[in-house]
Amino acid sequence: MRPEVLYAGSVCAVMACAGLAGRLPGRPGEGVRRARLLCADGAEPLPGGGRPGNPVAEAVARLRRGPGARVGREGWCLAGGALLALLGESVLPLLFGAAAVPLLGRTLRGRERRRAVESREAAVIGLCSAVAGELRAGRTPEGALSAAGVSGFGEGGAAVLAAARFGGDVPEALRRLARQEGAEGLRGVAACWQVAVDGGAGLAAGLDRVAGALRAERDQREELRAQLAGPRSTALVLALLPVFGLLLGGAMGARPLQVLLHSPAGWGCLAAAALLEWAGLAWVARIVGAAEGGGRG
Repeated sequence: MRPEVLYAGSVCAVMACAGLAGRLPGRPGEGVRRARLLCADGAEPLPGGGRPGNPVAEAVARLRRGPGARVGREGWCLAGGALLALLGESVLPLLFGAAAVPLLGRTLRGRERRRAVESREAAVIGLCSAVAGELRAGRTPEGALSAAGVSGFGEGGAAVLAAARFGGDVPEALRRLARQEGAEGLRGVAACWQVAVDGGAGLAAGLDRVAGALRAERDQREELRAQLAGPRSTALVLALLPVFGLLLGGAMGARPLQVLLHSPAGWGCLAAAALLEWAGLAWVARIVGAAEGGGRG
């Protein structure tokens, strides 16, 4: 097999792993969803998202549902490292792939945690709106809370419902539930409940104000995230430039993998490149994290 074909195949495998592991943070498919809404002009979307059948995309989807689901996203780094090790005739890519598995796992767990936090934030807003609606329908506060339900909070939600149904301390149960990350808005619900029970103030109006404040905070965070999508995309493209350099060198017959994996000078260049790549990504992540933290404050 020609060396150019080997380099092209190995680089494509690396790019596939990067595509799986390097998705931009945010809700899945948000950009595609917005583009479809803008372009649909009120028309019903076609089956499959309105896109024509793509054999390559369908093959990738089947791969992710079949072997990909069993291997997991972390396993793709190890598989890509094994492929590069086989094509480059060196054990270094396999070691790099094994080292990337825990790092990718931590990143994926962080994303899952952020999704859980956002889900609880949405559950708090939904709870406020549902309870306010039940109160306006004529229910008592305890009956409104029982009718609305407290879902999305695990066992803590069941404790709040039990306190409402059996005469327990509902504000204290709400404060305990507010200790969960993303459920901090329940402290405002507990305060409104306490004031309404002790002083006779309108609970529905207070819950509406809490829900409005939480929605405004969420909208501000989403707007900030949309503004930061450009810098994230730029950082990702710059991070993938070395991959295109390897592909170009292989197409020109320079055999860059042989130089990087089988010579002391190549080892030094590879170590320096990995260090600089990590430093650049960490720097961008720190800047974006600081911007998001400032937006929350």
